[in-house]
Amino acid sequence: MQLIAPTDVGNLIRLRRQDAGISQRELAMRVGTTRLWISQVERGKPNAQLGLILRTLSVLNIALMAADGDGPAPSPVDSF
Repeated sequence: MQLIAPTDVGNLIRLRRQDAGISQRELAMRVGTTRLWISQVERGKPNAQLGLILRTLSVLNIALMAADGDGPAPSPVDSF
């Protein structure tokens, strides 16, 4: 899955959270933030703190990899 915009990240987080059967409130508690922040991120909040985004991805067991754009991107997110 290619993540280009904040809404892409938000959609990924929302889908993984729903697949895991956890509420926004529960995810917020695990990440150490508020339910409002989770809701805003899931809607594509453009100025969300990177540290909290990374922590959220970790809590949801989402691996993040980067590619230089010259070749095919690795696919660890494809396991989603």
